[in-house]
Amino acid sequence: MTGEHWLGKEHGRPGYDASVPPVLRVRPGTGETIAFETDDAVYAELHDHGDLGALKAPINPVTGPVYVEGAKPGDALAVHVHEIRLGEYGWSQSLPGAGALQHRMPDHVVSRRIPLDAEGVHLTERHVVPARPMIGCIGTAPASGRNSTVMPTTALGGNMDLTDVAPGATVYLPVEVEGALLSIGDIHAVMARGESSFVAIEAAGVAVVSIDLVPDAGLRAPRVETDEEWIFVGLGEPVQESVRRGYEDVFDHLVDERGWDRMDAYAVMSALVHSELGGPTGSELPDPLHPFRAVGAVTLHRLPKSVL
Repeated sequence: MTGEHWLGKEHGRPGYDASVPPVLRVRPGTGETIAFETDDAVYAELHDHGDLGALKAPINPVTGPVYVEGAKPGDALAVHVHEIRLGEYGWSQSLPGAGALQHRMPDHVVSRRIPLDAEGVHLTERHVVPARPMIGCIGTAPASGRNSTVMPTTALGGNMDLTDVAPGATVYLPVEVEGALLSIGDIHAVMARGESSFVAIEAAGVAVVSIDLVPDAGLRAPRVETDEEWIFVGLGEPVQESVRRGYEDVFDHLVDERGWDRMDAYAVMSALVHSELGGPTGSELPDPLHPFRAVGAVTLHRLPKSVL
């Protein structure tokens, strides 16, 4: 699959911003595919000179935006991920001030170029694992201001870093502006849930998607649908608030959207809806002095389709 529309990485930029003119206009529901090429230049620079202060390439540029005809505030995009193609290598890096174990790692950049080939992802000389490509950054533009492609994750998406945003999944994103203005970036070759280092196996690549429109969806956070699950994203600070909001969305989906009895929903949720921490990017703006230090939490709440 090559994509009926090609958006090269020259259309990549940091941030989701409604003032940026769209580079493509599409009609939803046609099945036509869009190939988003993504960039890894920032990791190559860090590998070459190891100086965060001397970076010229942007961190986590997203390719786009794409204007979706008919999309209006209150709707949701349904973005179907068909394919993710990877290059010949990716990157594993430890960055000062970033990651859960920054206090255990050196106070300078440590970088490793990771070969990607038919054998898999060569993490070390002893560890070769299958590629599980996923999209780290996917989102729509806010009605005002500019949302980051680093952190935090917002109600419109962004740098969610969810392993479930992979081929076969559908990502539902709230719309705040006419046309939605979808952008995609930050492909990973493989990433553990939670991404402890904040830089998993980042890789340049191409994500091929198609788009449907869900009118008047009224979502307050992204959702992800796979063959087996509905995954509800909770956003809040502290983590307990994020968990509560995610549970509310699962509950409301069962009771309001599917007509379940309230106690039936509560019983099934307590028995079968598993929750976990999501990506590491937090849900609130970080302290400007510590831009990689997450505030709040992204949580995931997994509703198995087998119970519906």
